[in-house]
Amino acid sequence: MADAREPGRQLQVETHGLDVIGDADRKGTPRTLFWPWFGANVSVLGLSYGAFALGFGISFWQALTAGVLGILASFLLCGFVAVAGKRGSAPTMVLSRAAYGVRGNRLPSVVSWVLTVGWETVLIALATMATATVFTRLGWGGGTETEVVALIVVCALTVAGGVTGFDLIMRLQTVITVVTGVLTVVYVVLVAGHIHWATVSAIPSGSAQEFIGALVFMMTGFGLGWVNAAADYSRYLPRGSSGRGVIGWTTFGGSVAPLLLLVFGLLLAGSSETLNKAIAADPIGALTTILPTWFLVPFAVVAVLGLVGGAVLDIYSSGLALLSAGLPVPRYLAALVDGVLMIAGSVYIVFFADDFLGQFMGFLTTLGVPIAAWCGIVLADLALRRRDYDEADLYRPAGRYGDVPLPPLLLTLAATALGWGLVTNTAASWLTWQGYLLEPLGLGGRSGAWAYANLGVLAALALGFLGTLALGRGRIRDQESLPATTPATPV
Repeated sequence: MADAREPGRQLQVETHGLDVIGDADRKGTPRTLFWPWFGANVSVLGLSYGAFALGFGISFWQALTAGVLGILASFLLCGFVAVAGKRGSAPTMVLSRAAYGVRGNRLPSVVSWVLTVGWETVLIALATMATATVFTRLGWGGGTETEVVALIVVCALTVAGGVTGFDLIMRLQTVITVVTGVLTVVYVVLVAGHIHWATVSAIPSGSAQEFIGALVFMMTGFGLGWVNAAADYSRYLPRGSSGRGVIGWTTFGGSVAPLLLLVFGLLLAGSSETLNKAIAADPIGALTTILPTWFLVPFAVVAVLGLVGGAVLDIYSSGLALLSAGLPVPRYLAALVDGVLMIAGSVYIVFFADDFLGQFMGFLTTLGVPIAAWCGIVLADLALRRRDYDEADLYRPAGRYGDVPLPPLLLTLAATALGWGLVTNTAASWLTWQGYLLEPLGLGGRSGAWAYANLGVLAALALGFLGTLALGRGRIRDQESLPATTPATPV
C-alpha cells in the first residue's frame, strides 16, 4: 500500500472491484493500515460520544469504562476481520462467501451495503449542519443556502474519493490525519477552560443495565460499524504480512483517536447540561458554542475533513458491498450509485428530520444486530480455517464454498431475531416493534430495567460465533481437504 503515496505515481480511477488483488499489486506493511483507520476515526464527532454515553444515565467513570471497553473491543474485531484480507486479498464481503456461500452471501452483503450507506449519509449530514452552524455564528449566512452549498461541497469530496478508489483514499486519509489531528489538539486547548471537574465528578452512577447499554452503543458506534469493511484495505498487503501486525495496526489506528476524544468529550458534556442537551440536536455544531470566534473557520475545516474521512471509506466499501450483493456494474459506478443515495439521505436529515439522536441510535442498534451476527459467524469461520482461502472458489457457486448453504443463513436469521427481541429504541417510532423477547424472558418488558441495555447486539454476536464453532467445523474441514482450483472470473 505504500506505493499509493509514492511521489510521481499517477493518480487514476481504481479498476479493481471484487477481484483478487494480484501479487504485483500487493505492497506495503501492516503499519500503513494506520493511515486509513486513524483518518476515518479522528472526527470531532468522537467528542459528541461523551454526551451520548452520559445520556444513558451513568457517571463519568462508568461512561469512561464503557467507552474504553467498547471502542477497544469493537476495533479489535475489525483487526481480526482484517486478517482475512491479507489471507485472501479480496474485499470483505467476498471473503465472507467462504462462510455463506457465493450467492448465499448476498444477504449479509445487502445488510452491509445499507449500513455503510447509512453511515456515510449520517457523516455527510453532520458535516453540512456543522458548516451551517459555523457560518451562522460568523454572521455569514448559515441558512438554507449555506446548507445547500456545504452539502454540495462535502458530497463532491466524498463521491470523488469513493469513485477514484484506493490510491486517492490513501493520499486523502494521510492529509486528513495530519490536518485534523493538529486542529483537534488546538480545539482541546481552547475549550479546556470549560471543564469543571467538580461538576463532572458529581454525576451520579447508573445501574448495571445502563452501563451495558452505553457499552453496546459505543461498540456499535465505533468498531462494529466498520467490521464489514475491515478487509477492504488489508487486502492490498502481501500474503506474508504479519497477522498480529494487521490486527495491531488496525485496532490502534481505529481506536486511538476515539479514545482520546471520548475522554475530553465526557469532561465537556459532564461540565455543562446545556452543552450536553445541545449535542443531541446538532452533535458537531453544538461544539462551536464554546469556541472563540477566530477559531470557527479552522473548526469547520477539522469537522468537515474528519467526517469526510469516514464517509470516503464508507462509500468505497459500500460500493464493494453493492457489487457483492449482485449489481453487475464496475466498482466506480457502484460507488456513484451509493453517492446518489447518500445525497438523498443527507437532504432528508438536514432539511426534514427533527430528531437526530433518536433516529441515529435506532439506526445503529437495528443494523448493529445482523452485522454482529455476521461478524460472529465470519470470525468463527476464520478461526476454524487452517489454510488460506481458495480464491477461485470464492467466485464459483459450484465450488467448495457452495452456492446457498442453509446453516449460516439460518443461524444469521436466528441470531438477528434473538437480537432484535432484546433491543429497544422508543425515540424512533419505526422501531417500537423491537424488544419482543424482554417480557417472555423475564427481563422486565419494553419499559423494564433491561430495556435499554441493548443486549441483543451481544447476543447476536455470541450466537453467531458459538453456533459456527459448533456447526461449521466439519464443513470447513471438508472444504480444506479439496485440491486447489484454477482462477475464475469474479461474480
